Amino acid sequence: MKVELFIARKLKLGNGKKSASPSLNVATIGIVLAILIMILSVVIVLGFKSEITHKLYSINPHLKVSNAGLGMDDNYSIVNAHEVFNGIQSDSLFFGKVQSMSLIAEKPAILKTDEDFKGVMYRGVDDGYDWSYLSACLTEGHLPNLADTADTREIIVSKKLCDQLRLKVGDKLFSYFIDNKVKARRSIIVGIYNTEFDAFDKSYIIGNIKLLQSVNDWNGFTGNYVGVNLRNTDNLSGDAQQLYAALAKSTIEHNYPTLHTVSTITQNNMSYFAWLSMLDMNVIIILVLMIIVSSFTLISALLMIILERIRMVGVLKSLGCSNGMIRKIFIYLTGKLIIRAIIIGNVLGIGLALVQKCFHIIKLNPEAYYMSYVPIEIDATALLLLNLGIVVMSYIALIGPSHIVSTIKPTTTMKFD
Repeated sequence: MKVELFIARKLKLGNGKKSASPSLNVATIGIVLAILIMILSVVIVLGFKSEITHKLYSINPHLKVSNAGLGMDDNYSIVNAHEVFNGIQSDSLFFGKVQSMSLIAEKPAILKTDEDFKGVMYRGVDDGYDWSYLSACLTEGHLPNLADTADTREIIVSKKLCDQLRLKVGDKLFSYFIDNKVKARRSIIVGIYNTEFDAFDKSYIIGNIKLLQSVNDWNGFTGNYVGVNLRNTDNLSGDAQQLYAALAKSTIEHNYPTLHTVSTITQNNMSYFAWLSMLDMNVIIILVLMIIVSSFTLISALLMIILERIRMVGVLKSLGCSNGMIRKIFIYLTGKLIIRAIIIGNVLGIGLALVQKCFHIIKLNPEAYYMSYVPIEIDATALLLLNLGIVVMSYIALIGPSHIVSTIKPTTTMKFD
């Protein structure tokens, strides 16, 4: 064992038999609070990103196959389900990655009750649609029946829209679609959902695609796009390229009239993912500020420890100890304070995070944050890296100020009281 470490282990943070001075206790509390804030910032932002990403991936298809001529003319905004499904199934490697695929149509509509009306987006889906997330979000009723013999009027509406229009399960209302002329269709509310994702809840009603096909005079294989959900979303960009190649090959082989384009969920929801990326910058700013604060606190603690043992410095120098050796002793001694603060900070930070994760004590406004409580995601790797970073930055912060021992002369310290 090194001499410096041996001496530091035998010394206490207090002076002699005394406990740590009030100044050192304040320094410890300051470092603990900084670590606590850093831990909570990391787990909360990870929680936000995890929850928002989960919602986005659950209410939107991972890959969207649409007409490559989309936007040129209304006639280009449609796809044929047979063409797309055949293209997907022609690539057995890609088809093995598919969890679900569905023909989807979307059209603006106006919901009209006897007392009020509301503009919405009507999303029509077929029986291949993945209902797993919306099924878990149902607060009343049931999902629409999409069987061929089912009533195409069945829809589910968000709780937010139901509150605005004073609707309930079982109510019948008219949906008005406006093209060259106004077309009305009667709908029946069979379920009410609440995803707490305000942008989706206030805009979408979901029902049978056959209703929109009748409005648009389409056959049973036509929709606006095909939504594809994958079993694994780690390589969406590569999967999108693979799907595009499969569709292009199938189009050439079968001489299909439509060219298709494939877009990923990140491309179709860029504003949300850009917002999530900005959260990372917020965390970085908080971490930098907390590191600066804790560094100044550590420097103050080191200077106080040195001043409390200034006579010891003189004795060690008179015994022949070098400045470097004495510096290491005080860095190791301050390290005790750092380790103590890290342990306390982690216990408090992770403890508070677990309490919030289990009991959702701190609430949020869903209209602003897309969820009703502060989410928590405890990532062991992220916390380990954070603690390692704290230790490294603490050591770096102590190197410079520790040089103060080189200015202390043994003849002066013997008289110091």
